[in-house]
Amino acid sequence: MTDCKSTAKSLSEWFATGQGSYVLTREQAWFDRTVNDIFGYNALQLGLPAHDFLRNSRIPLRFTGADQPGAAVRLCGDELPIDSASLDLVLLPHILEFSEQPHAILREVERVLMPEGSLLISGFNPHSLWGLHRKFVRQRGYPWCGHFIALSRIKDWLALLGFEVAGGRFAAYAPPFHQRKWLERSDFMEAAGDRWWAVSGGVYFVHAVKRVPGMRLIKPRWNENLVKKLLPVAPKLNNTQCNCDSAPGLSGEEITRHDKNSK
Repeated sequence: MTDCKSTAKSLSEWFATGQGSYVLTREQAWFDRTVNDIFGYNALQLGLPAHDFLRNSRIPLRFTGADQPGAAVRLCGDELPIDSASLDLVLLPHILEFSEQPHAILREVERVLMPEGSLLISGFNPHSLWGLHRKFVRQRGYPWCGHFIALSRIKDWLALLGFEVAGGRFAAYAPPFHQRKWLERSDFMEAAGDRWWAVSGGVYFVHAVKRVPGMRLIKPRWNENLVKKLLPVAPKLNNTQCNCDSAPGLSGEEITRHDKNSK
């Protein structure tokens, strides 16, 4: 993690401020809506254990992993103590921009995800009013001490690891005011931003799916002897058909005569 000496000692602490609450409300809404449509057996939220972004998921086993108190599993993101191809869903809420090795984290996530597993990422957009504020004002503390990563770069990293972007969006179009009342007065910018400057939101969300080239369905091996025993018995033919079959090679008149004689 980067050295962030500031008034906000963590991103969770910043989320408790008026500025952070404005972002958290939009992030929670997106995660709630997205995880509800993803199915499987195991889901991991990496980081931010104080905020349950998996609360709306239908996956039975959900847990958080982080190198901080409150997490169900204490771990480092670049070395996950999890078996390969064992997770159906992984969440990375603002993990990459506050990590010294974002590539290693993505590689580990690709390893632990099952084929067709989903990865959800949230990050701060450097090409936004929030990114300009970080660049020129140079405030200390979270989230300004992080390395904001452009969405285009995230997509390039995901493509190299075999992920396919399945969806996403931007949010938090208002300027990064510190006071809650000014953020609420700028709420009209959310709808306008989605329509007029959709790529300039303060945060972005990405839904990526792990693709495995050449993957094929493994079918069960059938017992051929058992299959033959289960085949239905051929129906018995009627007398006429049997008489006709017993005289192969006869003409039409001979078949008729043959039938009369047999009667």
